[in-house]
Amino acid sequence: MSGFDLASAQQAAAEGRTEEWVQRYLAGGPWANPGLSDGLRLQQRWWRGPVATSVQRLERCCGPEPQMEFRMNPEGWERRVEAIAASLVSLAALPPLIVEYRRGVLSVRDGSHRLAAIVRLGWPYAWVLIWYNSLVDYQAEGKAS
Repeated sequence: MSGFDLASAQQAAAEGRTEEWVQRYLAGGPWANPGLSDGLRLQQRWWRGPVATSVQRLERCCGPEPQMEFRMNPEGWERRVEAIAASLVSLAALPPLIVEYRRGVLSVRDGSHRLAAIVRLGWPYAWVLIWYNSLVDYQAEGKAS
């Protein structure tokens, strides 16, 4: 599990170590997100994935739009999304997006820039790791998929 790409996330999931993979991923490197890491540790989570998910089902929480929970200035946002889009060669080379299930909505909590780059490239889906805040939601969503 040296890199953070689709294969390493799939291997961790197969070994029942998704949460460990997520915490290692969030701890350092170019995608580090210590705030999310700390938040995920506050309670038990249930994980699904990585699963290929239509980009149309995913909602960003970060970006330049006024309704975003985490607003960025448009120029900084554009530079980062453009740089990511220019560097992408395949979805398998990317870490899966980390997504929270919120009453049927899949909220991208880590990977909004990557999602925007994926959409810009016209790719129809993204690989995601979905966390659920309750066993009831995890089980209900599993029956619906």
